[in-house]
Amino acid sequence: MVRTQIESRGIHDPAVLRAMRMVPRHRFVPESQRASVYDDRPLPIGYGQTISQPYIVALMSELAAVKPGDTVLEVGTGSGYQAAVLAEMGVKVFSIEIVEPLAKQAKATLKALEYDVAVRHGDGYGGWPENAPFDAVVVTAAPAKIPEPLKEQLKIGGRLVIPVGEDFQSLMVVTRTKKGFLQKEVLPVRFVPMTGKAQTPG
Repeated sequence: MVRTQIESRGIHDPAVLRAMRMVPRHRFVPESQRASVYDDRPLPIGYGQTISQPYIVALMSELAAVKPGDTVLEVGTGSGYQAAVLAEMGVKVFSIEIVEPLAKQAKATLKALEYDVAVRHGDGYGGWPENAPFDAVVVTAAPAKIPEPLKEQLKIGGRLVIPVGEDFQSLMVVTRTKKGFLQKEVLPVRFVPMTGKAQTPG
């Protein structure tokens, strides 16, 4: 999986490649999906949610540009797989999941695999202010526009990696600088929509 789907498509960060090799992806999907778990595609995990394809998980982990000891906020725990990859890279992960059964399942899976990830059930739109600022924020569901609280909870030099859009989505990297924020589009993507406050008009 790592050689053919990830390295061959330009992911070169040794920490990301090692983490993708170490984390047992099959432990994060329902039994019915395990035959396809190492294919290069997202898979359903229930409640209308998915586990992202391996390449996208690796890409987002590389774009976060984290190092051991950093703190990362993840919005959209889902299966817990992205959080496990980040934890394997040596960062402290705080992860929020709006679907309560998924939050419970992910917390149990991560604990069983001995990944030190703080998981809580809630709407990630507002981030996790009591543990801010973060070195990176990784969002695994797409809002129509970037939530301001997530930008504000970045450290100077920190990066927000987020899919943005409705009918057409782009994976964005927002970097906080001393003077404000820099935005960069990376590539077109397709994520489940961010729910909760992200869908409130205005």
